[in-house]
Order: sequence, then structure tokens, then C-alpha cells
Amino acid sequence: MNERELSQRLKTVVDYFPEKARVADIGSDHAYLPCYAIIEKKAVFAIAGEVVEGPYQSACTHVQGLALTKDISVRKGNGLAVINSEDKINTIVIAGMGGPLIRSILEAEPQRLTDNMRLILQPNVAANSIREWAQLNQYQIISETILEEDEKIYEILVLEKSATTVSYNTNEIKFGPFLQNEKSTTFIKFWKSERTTLQTIIKRIEKGSQNEASHAKITTLQQRIQEIDEVLA
Repeated sequence: MNERELSQRLKTVVDYFPEKARVADIGSDHAYLPCYAIIEKKAVFAIAGEVVEGPYQSACTHVQGLALTKDISVRKGNGLAVINSEDKINTIVIAGMGGPLIRSILEAEPQRLTDNMRLILQPNVAANSIREWAQLNQYQIISETILEEDEKIYEILVLEKSATTVSYNTNEIKFGPFLQNEKSTTFIKFWKSERTTLQTIIKRIEKGSQNEASHAKITTLQQRIQEIDEVLA
């Protein structure tokens, strides 16, 4: 992958950029996404944030090699700490991490988030953790996408600050308010796979010694299967 051949997953992230996007890409992976966004005129300014020295140096080398240092600022720092008010950032990207880690990054520096920022978040797992955070912090989910790439399925969530209270029910938190309504073939494939995994776990537990704890675990797993069946129906 390079700045011209971005993955479909990251191209989809870029498609959600607002006009005249000023982007902070947290955990930037060689600054591929910022470079692509600037070259394709999808952004007017970008920060490539890295917390580890090696990836930071790689991002610096990549940006310098493309002569994009006027448009992309590569910074070493933890999460949102790389953002300053004078950057006038209006778009934050955190992609390719687990949902709980993305949530912890957002929670660590809440003062860096301003009401005009669009958050484009792509968790590899546990997207429900981000939806819970959105509800608690009054962020509206304005769009969601689920896609398959290299035999893996990814969700992309787009959040904006809401002027009113945000409330999602249990199914919306788990399955996504947009995704569960759209029921795309990728969504169905993902949750059928999850259902199969849960059934396998139940069978494994049933083969072991039975006690109160194992029965409770089976009941919980069966309830989760029922939730999936109801959404896929």
C-alpha cells in the first residue's frame, strides 16, 4: 500500500471527510492516509500522529519523500495530544485499532475535542464500545459502513457532536443503528459468523463438567444468539 494505492477501507474513511478537511490521523501508519488525502485534494491540512519512535520516523521519511511537509505535520505524541488549537482540526481519524483502545484515546484527552470536529473511527473489533462512548458523550452517529477486505470485516463509524441528548437502545449499541436497518450482505455474513462462533462455544461448554457457572454461561450465550437471530430475521 502507498499514498496512491490506499486500501478500500481507508479510502472509505477518506470519503467521509468534510470539505476543506483539516485532519488529525491518530496512529497514522507511515502517513499513508494523510498523503493520499492531500494528493487527492480531499484535505487541505493533515497531522500524522505516532506515539512510537520507529513509526514516527517512517512517517517523517514518507512525507518528506513526497515533498508534502507544508501540508502534513508529522508529530510524535500520545493520541490526541498531538493536536493544538491553532491547527483548527475539524476531522479526527482513528483507524485500525480495537474499539476499547480507540475509546481510551478519546477519553484520555477530551479537552482536545471541539464541537465542530467530525470523528471517523474504524475499530477492528468491539465497535459497540465506541457507540457506548458516543452516547455517554453526546455524539450522534451520522453514518456507518461495514465492509470486507482481505477476508476481514470492518466497521466504520462517523460521529458528530449533538446539541441534544443522544440515546441508543441495546441493539443499536451492539449492531449499529444504520447497519442493523440496512442489513447488507456483509453485515449478515459477519453476524452469522459470530452466531456460529457462539454455538461452537456452547457445544464446548456442554462437553465439559456441568455446574451452576457453566449453565449460566450457556444461558448468556443463548441469549446472544437469540439477539442475533432477531436482528437478522
